[in-house]
Amino acid sequence: MTSTEKAKQMMQTKPGALATVPPTMSGLKTTQVKDVITRYRVQIAQALPKHLTADRIIQMSTTLISRNPDLKECTTESLIGAVMQASILGFEPVAALGHCYFVPFRNKHNGNRQEVQFIIGYKGMIDLARRSDQIKTIYAQAVYSNDEFEYTFGLEPNIIHKPALSDRGEITHFYAVAKFMNGGVHFEVMSRDDVNKIRSRSKASSSSYSPWSNPDDYPEMGKKTVIRRLFKYLPVSIERQAVSDGAVITPADFDAGGELDANRIDNVDAKFGEPEHTEPEQQAADKPNHELFEKESA
Repeated sequence: MTSTEKAKQMMQTKPGALATVPPTMSGLKTTQVKDVITRYRVQIAQALPKHLTADRIIQMSTTLISRNPDLKECTTESLIGAVMQASILGFEPVAALGHCYFVPFRNKHNGNRQEVQFIIGYKGMIDLARRSDQIKTIYAQAVYSNDEFEYTFGLEPNIIHKPALSDRGEITHFYAVAKFMNGGVHFEVMSRDDVNKIRSRSKASSSSYSPWSNPDDYPEMGKKTVIRRLFKYLPVSIERQAVSDGAVITPADFDAGGELDANRIDNVDAKFGEPEHTEPEQQAADKPNHELFEKESA
């Protein structure tokens, strides 16, 4: 019996029976991939925002998986988990949009199985933050060697960035700024080396499907990384929405209400966005920014 025949046999279950699905989607045709995803239609539709439909998510996910042989080699449960989380966050699973990425990688901590790492992109991070009624403005920028760039912490934290008008040189830093509705401001700055340390710890960074692997996506991923650092100082509700970043997710990780249970997921990049070593003095300088700005604006 061929792998395709085995998959067909495993898929011959009653409608709504979610337990019996092929371990991977390898060897399945596009219509068969769609059939597997459709079995989870109820779960996918459970927490969808108004601008998306379950049929649209299923169709886009089917196209993404069918066109990527490495994704089809991943465990079905991690693929479905990523689809469900993308729908909960209101992200269309299309890499070109930059909201989220499904990155296949070999998980040595789970029997060396090939699984999907769910990665939130820069645009996805910005979208999550903007949904809060406490954030007025949020953005990130890349700084180049020929730009004019200065920043200070302490009692009067400030950033000055004047991009060069022609040849900007090479990227040296990234920074992110959040302005709160109450007038407070917080910013974070990371050097290129800081970002590269985070990149080196990402389990999927070596995958050809990872946005880290595409030089054109590097500036966006650098912005995403510093935005991710900034999330520690944003409302807790925003941080909770980003908990799936860098995780391997399965349908069993969602509660009865369709929300992701952070205590159950395997976050293979649990320290994503964190510096490798942070000196106490720097922590002291970083932490008060938004509090100081709020006091000054009061």
